[in-house]
Amino acid sequence: MKFAVLVFPGSNCDVDMYHAIKDELGEEVEYVWHDATDLSEFDGVLVPGGFSYGDYLRCGAMANQSNVMAEVKKFAEAGKPVLGVCNGFQILTEAGLLPGALLRNKNLKFMCRTVELKVENNDTLFTHQYEAGQIINVPIAHGEGNYFCDDQTLAELKANNQIVFTYSGENPNGSLEDIAGIINERGNVLGMMPHPERAVDTLLGSDDGLKVFKSIVKMWRESHVS
Repeated sequence: MKFAVLVFPGSNCDVDMYHAIKDELGEEVEYVWHDATDLSEFDGVLVPGGFSYGDYLRCGAMANQSNVMAEVKKFAEAGKPVLGVCNGFQILTEAGLLPGALLRNKNLKFMCRTVELKVENNDTLFTHQYEAGQIINVPIAHGEGNYFCDDQTLAELKANNQIVFTYSGENPNGSLEDIAGIINERGNVLGMMPHPERAVDTLLGSDDGLKVFKSIVKMWRESHVS
């Protein structure tokens, strides 16, 4: 399986994503600059964290205007897997690939620490390697991770089982319903604020995030290798 790790001016988690795929999984991966206009050679797209374009206007707003995002939208429409983490999640909401928005943390501070997540839905492309209800330890590092959506959208997320991860115990940023990660209705686009790519080896304090990437690869192989 071949992954694209998008790189915008201000991205700073692209190297972590690359490491998770190449060194931990042994899969093919390439950095793809924001002005790219073709993603056809890739099987999965990873939109990393950071501060794309300095977070000017709104987090992810300027990144959404990049050439590559038009291709990401086509990629998602084709049913291929797209994972957006932290700033990547913000970019996906700006692009309309996921509903809702990420607001300033409730305490108005940048939060950087490991948190407990609950796997709410393990019947997805991204989480089928986990157990339902499993508690995992994954780091966060954000100032605008407070997920919000209107009542109708929240009802749809619940009805369609699109809430994939929630904060367990402490809610660090004030997110609605403790939401930490959601998928689109089709199930091939995941956005999450915590960083699974920073939890892929016990030397880093946790390898609980590795199963996100293992899930993607296993599902892809099952559907492409006879």
